Amino acid sequence: MFDAALRRVLAPSLDRTGAALAHRGWRAGSLTVAGWLAGVGAIGAVFAHQWLWALGAWWANRILDGLDGALARRRGATELGGFLDLIADFSIYSGLPLVVAVVEPGARLATAALLVTYYLSGTALLGGSAILDRRGAARDERSLRLLGGLAEGAETVVAYSVLLAWPREAPAIEWAFAALVGVTALQRVVRVVRVLRSPGVRPDGSLAQPR
Repeated sequence: MFDAALRRVLAPSLDRTGAALAHRGWRAGSLTVAGWLAGVGAIGAVFAHQWLWALGAWWANRILDGLDGALARRRGATELGGFLDLIADFSIYSGLPLVVAVVEPGARLATAALLVTYYLSGTALLGGSAILDRRGAARDERSLRLLGGLAEGAETVVAYSVLLAWPREAPAIEWAFAALVGVTALQRVVRVVRVLRSPGVRPDGSLAQPR
């Protein structure tokens, strides 16, 4: 929900840092790998019950994720880079609550619900974004155009930070975030349905009429 506004606020700082890294010969892919390893470190720290270390590694993951995009824009963003970055993000997004469920058995049902809503929201995100991108209705500065919604990257950062800071409250936190992700999935479905039911141009150039 706040991702677009947050990107506008952080863009100047990220762009300056990206320019400095590009000047020193860094590549966006290296930061993507470093960010993913930080995320894996957060997962490992949770497994070891080192919650503060996990929180720090999670924030390192998110900072590096922001920097790899800024660096990619300086050196030339690619679809491959965007694709691998998305895979890296989703592996950590799903891995963290999963390991929380391992060490906090009371959170297992909430984790299952959260992962189900992730599955639904991710399906609507990727399928819907592909459709809207083809129709020119999902444009932003990223290499992959993604549908927005109530729970996006900023909300995930906050939710996981709260989860790692107060792990004993994991069931309540995950149930609440699962509800937000579920609403996001519904928002994405509604947006795509509205676009597909509106007049527009098909890929073959013919006029598409609403059903």
